[in-house]
Amino acid sequence: MSTFDALREQLLDAAAAFSGDEDAAPSQTLAGILSGMVDDVDRMLREELEIFPVCHHSPASALAMTRRLRDKRPKVVYLELCEDLRPLLDELRNCRLPVALQAFATRLDGFPPGSGPLSVIAPVTEASAEYQAIAYALDTPGVEIVLVDRSVDHVFQWLPRETDGPAGSAPQETGAPRETGSAPQEAGSAEDGHGDEAALHGDAVGVEIGDLRPRFAELEKHLLHHGKVRHWSEWWDQYVEQPLTGADYGTYRQAMALVGSLFRRLRPDADGRLAVDEERERYMWTRIREHLAASGADPADCMYVCGAFHAVSTIAEFGLRSEAPPYEIGPRTGTGWLYGLIPSSHSAIEVQFGLAQGSVSIAAATWAKAVKRGGLTPHRLAGQQDGSGKRAARTTKAAKPGTATPPAAEPAADRLSGFLAGPPALDGLDENELRGWCVDIVRLARRNGYLASTADAIAVFETSILLAGLRGRARPTPYDFADAAVTCIEKDSVPGRRDVRRLCEILLGGDKIGMVGYDALPPLVRDVYDRLEPLGLDLTRRTQQRVLLDLKADPELEPCSDLLWTLRCLLPDGAVRPIMGARRLGERPIQESWDVALGRHQREIIELGYEGVTVEQVLEQRLRRTAWDPQATAGAALAAVEDAILYLGGRRLAGELGARAVELLAAERTVDDAPEVLRRIRRLLTYYQASEPELPAWCEDFVTAGYAHYCTLLPTAFADDDTGVRQVGAMLGFLFTLESLALSLGCDRAQLELAVRQAHPRAPAKVALLWAAQTQLALLTREELRARCDELLANPLVVPAYPLYVSGFVQALEPVPGLAPFVVEALSKAFARLPDPVLLPWLPKLISTLRRHAPELVPVLVREAGRTFPGALPELDAWTPPWERPAGPVHRTRAAPAPGGPVSALLTRHPQACDAMAALLGCAAEWGSAGQDDGEVRALLARHPATTGAVAALLGA
Repeated sequence: MSTFDALREQLLDAAAAFSGDEDAAPSQTLAGILSGMVDDVDRMLREELEIFPVCHHSPASALAMTRRLRDKRPKVVYLELCEDLRPLLDELRNCRLPVALQAFATRLDGFPPGSGPLSVIAPVTEASAEYQAIAYALDTPGVEIVLVDRSVDHVFQWLPRETDGPAGSAPQETGAPRETGSAPQEAGSAEDGHGDEAALHGDAVGVEIGDLRPRFAELEKHLLHHGKVRHWSEWWDQYVEQPLTGADYGTYRQAMALVGSLFRRLRPDADGRLAVDEERERYMWTRIREHLAASGADPADCMYVCGAFHAVSTIAEFGLRSEAPPYEIGPRTGTGWLYGLIPSSHSAIEVQFGLAQGSVSIAAATWAKAVKRGGLTPHRLAGQQDGSGKRAARTTKAAKPGTATPPAAEPAADRLSGFLAGPPALDGLDENELRGWCVDIVRLARRNGYLASTADAIAVFETSILLAGLRGRARPTPYDFADAAVTCIEKDSVPGRRDVRRLCEILLGGDKIGMVGYDALPPLVRDVYDRLEPLGLDLTRRTQQRVLLDLKADPELEPCSDLLWTLRCLLPDGAVRPIMGARRLGERPIQESWDVALGRHQREIIELGYEGVTVEQVLEQRLRRTAWDPQATAGAALAAVEDAILYLGGRRLAGELGARAVELLAAERTVDDAPEVLRRIRRLLTYYQASEPELPAWCEDFVTAGYAHYCTLLPTAFADDDTGVRQVGAMLGFLFTLESLALSLGCDRAQLELAVRQAHPRAPAKVALLWAAQTQLALLTREELRARCDELLANPLVVPAYPLYVSGFVQALEPVPGLAPFVVEALSKAFARLPDPVLLPWLPKLISTLRRHAPELVPVLVREAGRTFPGALPELDAWTPPWERPAGPVHRTRAAPAPGGPVSALLTRHPQACDAMAALLGCAAEWGSAGQDDGEVRALLARHPATTGAVAALLGA
């Protein structure tokens, strides 16, 4: 007879009485499902290798694991976890839980381009069965722990198949990885309630052991409704965790397997992820058989720890005596994986796997209370820090494995019948515990701005008992208490940044945050900690710390300053933040002040360790990656050059990046990046001219290539409607401000003049830019430009577009700064003559344009306006704008007699040079005859001989 014949018969009778689905397939009928569940449990118990079914972060699983390990003392523990994460387990003793095992890859080989970086994490908490197994195996001599699940490389190989399920399918279970955010968030699990702690895992794919949850929303909704709970975590705690917390091992094992079988058999047939789960099960059983064959271990001394979903697998490869053909494990890709540990937190685990907010903290509190009540001593790695930062010492001697074995009849006993038939052993009301919760929550609420009082504590106490009674519970759960506190204390508004539900979570255990110890950190992180040691900071603290660096009085702190600036360039905002001091080209601050919070961003700095050995190496790799990216632009390459100079020093890397910038500039077919290019190349040229004896070769090549490039594209940019005025102004700024350097390097100015003559813009702002360029090239005089603008204001048809011309003139200050007086004049005329319907809508646009596109031009306009307008209010009444003052009469003077001699004769024969100079200076002198008397000049020189002597001495005469 089978062990569960009596139970099977009872279930079949119940199915016959309540079911009416005789037309359905046998496996889909109620009788088929119930009978299959019993068969699954029976098959698991009859397996030669002891299978331990667990649920992820379950206190009941952790308690049962602790008891079983002390009774059985297995020699080999097979654990459902990615097999290539095994070396990380030894580093757990150097950490403070919770932490997460991580595999990271940036250089991909075998995956689609652009899919990286790839990251897998597996969080570990103290209140979990897997940690108890790990701690037992690592601290017990002669015990081996073997990870048997697929490698992280296979996780991403199989990931596309896992996401092929139908739309609306439920989240992945039983340790199957899923991407962050793919799991539906339960009620009350808002991610923003946790702050930064919820993002400790980043965008990694999560791997968990034994996640049990229905695969379709209908069943979950039914269970939540009839269980009188708000979300799945509460249902699981009430109907699985609490009954199994105090159960014996046999009952726990069979009940957990029964739950796993229920969810497995109720899975919809269309769920394509079942095939992936079965592939994982074949993978794990293959690894187990391979290890047993290689090691010769006795299966009776081994234990297989896996999710309850996998413990009742129906695949042909299940068990050690399977007669199925050997399963072939596919090869890994050529991707190089890097492994390490990152800090985790309860809230990060909740967000990663779609659990309710506070559920992991409540599970940890349940675990601690059960351990204290049961007098158990859980396994903990020797030397590992607890939550207070103290290292645990081994207090008991490790027993030899295999010294105790369970009774042979224990696995065959039917514990399900009694467990399912009898009512659960519910704990009675613990008034002292509930009273303490109520008093503490009122105290916390008052600290956070709530107007709570003793009356609120009494109301929370009574409401908790009332809610528990309405939900059929003899003892209020933490969820009942939290609901009662929200009802009685929060009322209408939240005075601070923490609501009452968050305060309840803090009260019941809080969001415990882990920390990776120094010895478990990558070399890069240890190097950073060592180099920042002179600052005297505790870099393991998660709080923000302020540090002041007086580099003049304490110059040995300059390496720390350099490292902080490099970290600021690599880490996200908030990790290191400068309060005082700046790092610019050619400048070195005397004092600096920093806010340092590296402990809060330990995950990010650990992931830097996957990219290199030092932060300087990582920064160099990133700068190269930026410059040689297929989408890189010349502006991005120049930014990389600037960063290389600021943070790495030397000319080698800057020269390589600069040469790459020249290539990118020559290959660009648009001028969208022109403002960025102009701003950065000016800054770099100024730095090199001030600090180097000569310009680097790449700077000269960039100027010559840019001059030719922008001259070629200038006519097209003027005519193209998609090219903005800012971009055209930046092109002209490059051509005009760097013209002298470009001409000295061999460029031809005729190319620029020809490009300006070929430009024929239609947009008013670009027309104004063209006029400014023509004025700079002396193709248009200032008087002609003023006349054109006056014609625009005099034409009623053009007046509505005049503000656009003025905007173009403002942008022209970039290439032609000498045009500032005329721009002030144009703006003044616009304010004076434009009608209000035209002027008022234009003013906001002008201000936004100056603020967004040309902030550096505003000081130029302000200074010029200060020189133009009166400085005092009384002067304003009598003030007349310079452009409105009448021109003074031209005083024509008699031409002075030309002095005699060869010079006078030469100028008389060739007067063109003197005429041009006179016209340039605004003189209107007339030529006299060459033979006029020069007696007056001779007399003047005779009266003042010192002048003649000085000129003679200067000329060496």
